[in-house]
Amino acid sequence: MATVAIAIATVAMYLDRDELVYISLGVTSVIILPIILPPMLSAIAESPLGEHWDITVSSFLAGITVLIMAHVTGLDTVFGRWFDSLKWDALGAVGQILIAILAVWVAWRQNQISETLTGQQNVITQQQTIDSYFQGISDLVLDPQGQLEDWPLERAIAQARTAALLGGCNADGRAKIIRFLSSANLLTPLKRDGLLGRPILDGTGGYVVDLANGVRVVNLGMMLAGRDVNNTDLRNADLSGANLIKANFNNCDLTGTNFSGAILAKVNLRGTDLSRIKLFYGNLETASPRDRNHLPNFETGAYTGAVVEDADFSKAIDLSEESRQYLSAWGGKKSRKTIPGGCDDVPNRLGR
Repeated sequence: MATVAIAIATVAMYLDRDELVYISLGVTSVIILPIILPPMLSAIAESPLGEHWDITVSSFLAGITVLIMAHVTGLDTVFGRWFDSLKWDALGAVGQILIAILAVWVAWRQNQISETLTGQQNVITQQQTIDSYFQGISDLVLDPQGQLEDWPLERAIAQARTAALLGGCNADGRAKIIRFLSSANLLTPLKRDGLLGRPILDGTGGYVVDLANGVRVVNLGMMLAGRDVNNTDLRNADLSGANLIKANFNNCDLTGTNFSGAILAKVNLRGTDLSRIKLFYGNLETASPRDRNHLPNFETGAYTGAVVEDADFSKAIDLSEESRQYLSAWGGKKSRKTIPGGCDDVPNRLGR
């Protein structure tokens, strides 16, 4: 019966009797499918395609259905005519353009991958350089005749190496160096004896800090001026006395950082965490920014504070009331517009 039905469908296709084709295919399906489906499904289930047998069989049957429907509806003839009418020269030109676009995309992706690999290699190289620097500074500090003794030349060399490294690192590398130097008290002015220049111990496991006359092992000076240290961790860093003009501290964590006597003019401090920062010594009422013409008084706070004119404090968080009042008093008109909490209750002592 299935054979006769297929024969009728074949003859009906040439006689353009579509209704006979549909009826014959239906009869054939009803007769054949119950017979061939069970063994076919078992064979597929035992084959590598068994995991997705339903998708495989459905795709196969769908393909056959599409071919038959295309012939019955005449779409195969229409497609043949369209295919014969194509202008292959134009298509060839389009193909060349597509190949050129593909080549450009491949070159762009290769460049991206190359830049990524180069960036990763640069990070590794930078970390190796920083580790070597840490080891060299540690050797100078721990040597009996080394950095913490009164050897100005060794301090000068260490300071020069620090300046060179800070200039060649990215923001994260600079932050690592500053944290290392701060944690080792190498940025803090230490009190020394008057004979050998040795730092004096305070009897509690640390060194005596001498804000007025102490000697810093590494004096940052202008090493960070105009540098980018954004999105880094500088908690409890000692940046006192440093010239940080035009530096970028955007979104840094500056919790507990010491900025007393530092130059923060035109510095970007947007979005920073300013919790427990130190901007001056002494009392708020008598504290004032550093001045090259006057010596600092660490008891009253006069000339011990940071220079904060034209700095940007927009969206800074955890600013203490004392720090807010100091910034409002000495920030100048431009800085006052950016200080969280406003400055209306504090007079502008800078006068400009």
